[in-house]
Amino acid sequence: MRRIVAVSILTVLVACGSLFAQAQVQRNPSEYHFFTVHIERIYAHRLGFVVVYRSGPHGMARSFIPADWFQEAGGRAEMIPMRAGTAWPSMTVFHHQGEFSHVRLRVRRDRNHVTWGVVPFTANIDEYFQGIEEVRLEF
Repeated sequence: MRRIVAVSILTVLVACGSLFAQAQVQRNPSEYHFFTVHIERIYAHRLGFVVVYRSGPHGMARSFIPADWFQEAGGRAEMIPMRAGTAWPSMTVFHHQGEFSHVRLRVRRDRNHVTWGVVPFTANIDEYFQGIEEVRLEF
């Protein structure tokens, strides 16, 4: 009998604790918001990466991410290599209080994957990497 009472009291305490924790989360909403898009192609370039993603049911858009954003821990960009058999590559853009914060690329580790490409040396796209302050997604 004592065991049943103890288990009942413990169950009520756990339920109340979870309700309290949920109320705390609702009072302190995150200041970060993010948008994730699937990467159709990612092209390596000497100045950074060109990311081509789907902007709608029939459209494509591209973003230019400078290589120097990846240089430091906690920088403006992060690349996470994924093994074979995991989810499709994606790009997540984070905003903090409405301002661009950072971008995270989840890409296949194997550069022979269909999503990887290389910008030809003859292509002159250097000016697209100049003066980039944020990543803006097009929808």
